[in-house]
Amino acid sequence: VAPVIVGLFLGADALAGLLVGAVVTGVMLGMQMANSGGAMDNAKKYVEEGNFGGKNSETHKATVIGDTVGDPLKDTVGPSINILIKLMAVISLVLAPLFV
Repeated sequence: VAPVIVGLFLGADALAGLLVGAVVTGVMLGMQMANSGGAMDNAKKYVEEGNFGGKNSETHKATVIGDTVGDPLKDTVGPSINILIKLMAVISLVLAPLFV
């Protein structure tokens, strides 16, 4: 929706700026989410090896919750941002004759 609105009301130059900003922001956000999800997963494994109290400790309970949050970040949210960026670019290219 955003590329169509920006292209129609602000023109092709603004649309190019939107796409560049989306790519830069999306790459950084995707990497951050994938890395933080992996860190949460590895933290649980580290505690399960016996560090910081091992299994059945309060730390382990916290890392299990962190792993529950981290798995979707690592496996779904990070890659889906990539798809969103590609979708914005394709919509912009298909509708480019309307914006010029």
